[in-house]
Order: sequence, then structure tokens, then C-alpha cells
Amino acid sequence: MKLSNQTLVTIIALAVLGALIMSFIAISPSIAFALGVILSGLAVHFMQGTSSTAATSDDSSSTASSSKTIYVGNLPYRANENDVKDLFSEHGEVFAVRLMKDKRTGKRRGFGFVVMNSADVGTAIANLNNKEYGQRTLKVREANEPKNGEDLDSE
Repeated sequence: MKLSNQTLVTIIALAVLGALIMSFIAISPSIAFALGVILSGLAVHFMQGTSSTAATSDDSSSTASSSKTIYVGNLPYRANENDVKDLFSEHGEVFAVRLMKDKRTGKRRGFGFVVMNSADVGTAIANLNNKEYGQRTLKVREANEPKNGEDLDSE
């Protein structure tokens, strides 16, 4: 959980205020500590709930628009993530590479997914689709959204 400076100052002020109030009430220090922890936790929860909902919707839209996933088919079986990352890095910024494996044998299935900067996706697809790589002709296109419940093993 990431706390802003304003939230941190508010929490400290609440802790000091709580300590002053609890010092005037005749209860044991352990009970005062427990009440302070519970009240601080509730305060943080409610403070983060109001500010984080707006922030997460802004963050998710900017993240979703800054990267796209590309399907890469007909890969050589000996290709690994580093090889594929190096190949796609020549055409833009690569964030992640996932090559699929067979569940039972653990061998690569000859296809995978590359997550790239959305500005570079068009260039990478245009330059790498139908290109020969490792004596195989690559099939490169923008990936479809994953289906619910689909469980692909990745390396």
C-alpha cells in the first residue's frame, strides 16, 4: 500500500491525538494500544478507500493504453524467452515474454505472447509477421483477450 504525504501526516496527527486522549482515561496501556491500532487501521482503510478508487481507475487506463500483447506463433521449439525478447526488442520496448509449454511433458508448444509498448506494436507486427526465424516462418498478430477459465501453462 502506497501512502501519500498527506495521509501519513494525518495518521501521525491521529496517533498523537489518540495518545493524548488515552492518557486521560484510566485504562491499562495494553488496552489503549489495542484500541489505538484498531482505530488507526480503520482510519487508514477509510482514507485510502476514498482516494484510491479515483487513482486506480486513472492508473489502470494509462497502463492498459501503454502496452499491448502480441501473439507469436510458429516459433522454433528451441527458442527461449531471451531469444524472443531480443528479436522483438529490435522493433520497440518489450515488457514481458511468455512462451507456452505442454502441461504433461513440459516441452515448448511453439507459440507465446510478447507484451510491448503499444506505440511499437504496429512496427513489430509489420516487420516480424511472415519473417523466417530459426528456419520457421513466424506468425505475429495482436493477441485476442484471454477467455475466462482458460489456463495456459507458461514458462
